[in-house]
Amino acid sequence: MLYDPQNKTIQRCAQGMTLEGEGRGEVAAVIFRQAWDEATTDLEKFIAAHYVARHQPGVSGKLQWDKTALDHAQRVPDVQVKGAYPSLYLNIAKDYEDLQEFILARDNYETALFYTQFLNDDGYGGMIRAGIAAGIARTTNR
Repeated sequence: MLYDPQNKTIQRCAQGMTLEGEGRGEVAAVIFRQAWDEATTDLEKFIAAHYVARHQPGVSGKLQWDKTALDHAQRVPDVQVKGAYPSLYLNIAKDYEDLQEFILARDNYETALFYTQFLNDDGYGGMIRAGIAAGIARTTNR
């Protein structure tokens, strides 16, 4: 999937990630929310919601935003967006696990595993695969 570096939502999210890296999470949260408020396409909304989710004060709020990100990602016609599905389902699964909804967590970890076929074989893909495997192990027989 190609991200347009001139896109205002992409620029805001990149700015927010820089702020996170600098330890300025509260400011980053404001920037990510601005990106969401300004987003007009499903691609922009998916990306912004993904980052807004990271700054929710509770798991229920994070789950809501993670589901919003997935919902918008599923509306993007570019097949390459499927490469984001493993991460999105992983986030949702972890939210359910944190809420002690282990059946829903396991279902979402397994869905994330299915979509790993769309991940690259690189460091990011390995990290996501490892997170999925760990989640499945934690939720097996719970």
